[in-house]
Amino acid sequence: MTKPEFESIQIPYGSSIFYERFSKREENAKPYWHYHPEIEIVYVSGGTGRRQIGSHISYYRNGDLMLIGSNLPHCGLTNRLNNTTLETVIQFHPELFNNAFFETPEMQAVVKMLEKAKGGVVFHGNDKRKIGEKIESLNDKSSFSKLTGLLEIFVNMHEADDYTLLNVDRFAMETSPQDNNKLNIIFNFVKEHYTRSIKLEEVASIAGMTVPAFCRYFKKITRKTFTAFVNEYRVAHAAKLLHEKQMSISEVCFDSGFNNISHFNRLFKDFFGKTPSVYRDELKYLVS
Repeated sequence: MTKPEFESIQIPYGSSIFYERFSKREENAKPYWHYHPEIEIVYVSGGTGRRQIGSHISYYRNGDLMLIGSNLPHCGLTNRLNNTTLETVIQFHPELFNNAFFETPEMQAVVKMLEKAKGGVVFHGNDKRKIGEKIESLNDKSSFSKLTGLLEIFVNMHEADDYTLLNVDRFAMETSPQDNNKLNIIFNFVKEHYTRSIKLEEVASIAGMTVPAFCRYFKKITRKTFTAFVNEYRVAHAAKLLHEKQMSISEVCFDSGFNNISHFNRLFKDFFGKTPSVYRDELKYLVS
């Protein structure tokens, strides 16, 4: 069983921001479920993958731009980068923006985006690409220019129209350390075993709880049932297969952990608003 991870971010001396870029040659080796006090911005300039931020699970294509709040647990990107893809990560402590200067009217856009970050935000379309280009342009800038550039990025995020709030009811590591570890163990277990049948008795035992206590606990923390969480994980995997593999709908269904095609079709449509076959047919025309 993968142990839960608290990540310690080391901000470089003489700077208040951690900025790093990854490529296929030098990849970000953090696929595990983890959390940290620092707020994080991740921009991937291309490629596909599955994101898990808090209790939200979804699939992305044509790159990604995520804003992840303080102590909001998340997994690293699941797909390896290709030869033309860059992943840029910016991390900074929330206290960076915790002073009287940010109470001024001019800084309210930044304050509002920091509030939205608590549940996680994903940006789409032109907003994703335009903001992503600004993030990448900071690579060779001085520490001061990175800081001013970060403020401008937050303003652009505030002005963006095309975005999704991932955990509307919030999801943060605000419980006791024991509860944090328990939730991490549960999520890592799902990550490893979602393609097979998972009984409530099994996962409750791993969490050291009775089935009724586990169901109440999981619903209280994630705002969804355990079954719904696992099904979302499976549907996100199915979307990934539809995009990347030449497989029949039934093969996608069973490979994703479902054992009933009609049930799979219904859950997929509930999640994406369209059936798996329509989703696949539209892939070549859509840009996310």
